Amino acid sequence: QVQLVESGGASVQAGGSLRLSCAASGRTGQYDYAVAWFRQTPGKEREFVAVLNWNDRYYVDSVKGRFTISSDTRKNTVYLQMNNLKPEDTAVYYCAATPLFSAGYDYLRTTSYSYWGQGTQVTVSS
Repeated sequence: QVQLVESGGASVQAGGSLRLSCAASGRTGQYDYAVAWFRQTPGKEREFVAVLNWNDRYYVDSVKGRFTISSDTRKNTVYLQMNNLKPEDTAVYYCAATPLFSAGYDYLRTTSYSYWGQGTQVTVSS
């Protein structure tokens, strides 16, 4: 089992920045993992934001050029640097992980991920 814990969510003004962290623990050494960030607002489905899949990085169009996903393998932590935040970025942000090269993996789909964190709230005011 792998446990994921997000942190770094806060309330900020539009144009501000935040860095979210996703710390992994448990059987992290057994596999290499694809790690993604999703976000969700009330009444809506969880939306893909970014993924770090081996050496590849993909982003939803609405955050390209503003968000950056990165990792520190020594700390078993994946980060989401969010710059130039907009009110529409307001959501609960979740990190998710699954072993690399999992059968049927589609980085956009929530069902592709085996492990999820509890979420961290990001609120951007205008």
